[in-house]
Amino acid sequence: MSLTDILSPSDIAAALRDCQAPDSFSPKKFFQISGMSKKSSSQLKEIFRILDNDQSGFIEEDELKYFLQRFECGARVLTSSETKTFLAAADHDGDGKIGA
Repeated sequence: MSLTDILSPSDIAAALRDCQAPDSFSPKKFFQISGMSKKSSSQLKEIFRILDNDQSGFIEEDELKYFLQRFECGARVLTSSETKTFLAAADHDGDGKIGA
């Protein structure tokens, strides 16, 4: 399964266009534009599984910086600041990684 089986390719493209400039990535806005904010919990778990590159059950900081590239191969890498902000927003237990 790929992300385009769950999310519209045009919505993914729009979300990526919105954050092309360094330090312009907003997780909340990206989730809204890409359509992820409207998906069921089972669909979100599948998206998480796809984004969890090493299949560890967590998305660590090293994986998170390549978040946009999981949606499109040529997308930019998140900046250090964006990665840390994203991790802080999604790491609910403070263990330095994002769990499903």
